[in-house]
Amino acid sequence: RRRGQGRGRHRRIGIRVSARVSKLYTPEILALAVELADYPRLPSPQISAEARSATCGSTLTLDLSLDPADRVDALGLALSACAIGQASAAVFAREARGRGAEEMLAALGEIETWLGEEGEGAQPRWPGIAVLAPARAYPARHGAILMPWKAAVEALCKAPHAR
Repeated sequence: RRRGQGRGRHRRIGIRVSARVSKLYTPEILALAVELADYPRLPSPQISAEARSATCGSTLTLDLSLDPADRVDALGLALSACAIGQASAAVFAREARGRGAEEMLAALGEIETWLGEEGEGAQPRWPGIAVLAPARAYPARHGAILMPWKAAVEALCKAPHAR
């Protein structure tokens, strides 16, 4: 085997992978990931729930304080996730206030359907979700995208009045 044989092949593959990754990690997604600093864990949450992505191992802890109607009044997050999971949590956090269990469950269903569809598909009604569209082509990221809504549904269904 000659010295350097095969190196060019690996370089070409590396370039293709980098181009794919740059399509996934858009500037908008990376900017959203930074927003999570605005949502630290709550010091005294009424309810907390955790979610984990089986495909990538990402984890999320969601703390909630609820209003008298069992709707989100305040929230806090702790994540160990890729930029896609972090961006998804930021999209969730921006719009979660004032929403109850039924709305969260409906949103979760819409997002799951949207992620599983080929082509454009019907976009979920959750504001800001379109920024995550590049990740639809990466099924390994779907679990990380769904974590905030799964944790919210679990937490809100544990609420005293929701039983």
